[in-house]
Amino acid sequence: MITIFLIWGIVVAICCYLWLIFGLRRRRMGEPPLENGFIPYLGCALKFGANPLEFLRANQRKHGHVFTCKLMGKYVHFITNSLSYHKVLCHGKYFDWKKFHFTTSAKAFGHRSIDPSDGNTTENINDTFIKTLQGDSLNSLTETMMENLQLILRPPILLKSKSSVWVKEGMYSFCYRVMFEAGYLTLFGRDLSRQDAQSALILNNLDNFKQFDKVFPALAAGLPIHMFKTAYQAREKLAEGLRHENLKTRDQVSELIRLRMFLNDTLSTFDDLEKAKTHLAVLWASQANTIPATFWSLFQMIRNPEAMKAATEEVNKVLENAGQKLSFEGNPIYLNQMQLNDLPVLDSIIKEALRLSSASLNIRTAKEDFTLHLEEGSYNIRKDDIIALYPQLMHLDPEIYPDPLIFKYDRYLDENRKTKTTFYSNGIKLKYYYMPFGSGATICPGRLFAVQEIKQFLILMLSYFELQFVDSHVKCPPLDQSRAGLGILPPLNDIEFKYKFKHL
Repeated sequence: MITIFLIWGIVVAICCYLWLIFGLRRRRMGEPPLENGFIPYLGCALKFGANPLEFLRANQRKHGHVFTCKLMGKYVHFITNSLSYHKVLCHGKYFDWKKFHFTTSAKAFGHRSIDPSDGNTTENINDTFIKTLQGDSLNSLTETMMENLQLILRPPILLKSKSSVWVKEGMYSFCYRVMFEAGYLTLFGRDLSRQDAQSALILNNLDNFKQFDKVFPALAAGLPIHMFKTAYQAREKLAEGLRHENLKTRDQVSELIRLRMFLNDTLSTFDDLEKAKTHLAVLWASQANTIPATFWSLFQMIRNPEAMKAATEEVNKVLENAGQKLSFEGNPIYLNQMQLNDLPVLDSIIKEALRLSSASLNIRTAKEDFTLHLEEGSYNIRKDDIIALYPQLMHLDPEIYPDPLIFKYDRYLDENRKTKTTFYSNGIKLKYYYMPFGSGATICPGRLFAVQEIKQFLILMLSYFELQFVDSHVKCPPLDQSRAGLGILPPLNDIEFKYKFKHL
């Protein structure tokens, strides 16, 4: 027995020695400072995952604005100076932004590669998003979303006995429920053959979505979904409901989904379930960040009396100018794109809420060895290394945003109460100062629709409801750091609020 333990001890010692000799990357001349970490493969991943912001700040103090960390077998070059962000984006010809995103999508959602160069489909998914999430298509999508939000928030028959009753609910749960149902109907249409059961069906989808989304950070980190039985089953059930045979029976399916159905039916080697899983990827992309963004916008607005007052006045004015009359019996209210875009106070509230809660990781993969030229100097980058921007460092920089941890609803308003676009670092005007949706080629193609969704939700909440916190001295919940790098961080705990219909 002692001999066996001795042999295993020698084997482990040899493996550790070989890893130290051959497994550790050595910094070459002209490369950024390097942090390998002490754990094989993981490198610095555990420290980064525990608190990305503090990890990056500590390395920034130690190494300066540019440094390299080994994370999950990959070497990631972090660029932390906001003045250099535009310089990074100027090196686009050296970057492959699709490789990481397409690989992650395939692993998480269970379809084959959606990169046309891999031969499974000829669809350029980014072009599809641009075609269907901008211009006239965006108008149609926004109009349908407004209808669906009011279908959920403003019931067709409202009993007077219930109209003045306060309803208590967790605010995050409320936002999750309303935005998921409205978003699902907007993307995938209504089932006219089973309208009575439609809400129950969507709420069941909501439960499955939560189960799947709960493990998404682990999937993005590279863990196989089969490690999470409940999440795997939830993903398969969601995809089953998005098969084309089911979608073809639905009314008002969005142009985004209809176009993808046509392309996938004619120019793809995917089977029906794989096609459904690419639709699931669209569903996740439309919900995973919009829902927490909606929560933070509503929470911060209600918590700040000045913000609530300014937003209410702005909404009342735009509805009056648009000739929209609030009622429970009449037609739903409607605002066009121009009217929705002309709401600087709501814009500022949403931006400030997202500034405080976003923790996106902007990633690009080096296609070849090249030299990255930045404000602070030039650095040699190796092929297949990752260049990363972590905008939360910028969003919480006190030089750019004084009192960065305080919500200021008018932070993005100028002296004329119009949208402010001028921010400085070291006395230099920043080209990039607000990046919750990514940047350059990797910027979220659905960002315009996401902001319009949140605006519409806030407009309806301010117009139809009286809103209060259950605890008048409510504290801001901490951010759930387990989702750092994926976008908007949800609250670690829910906040109880109450609402009731106004007397219109």
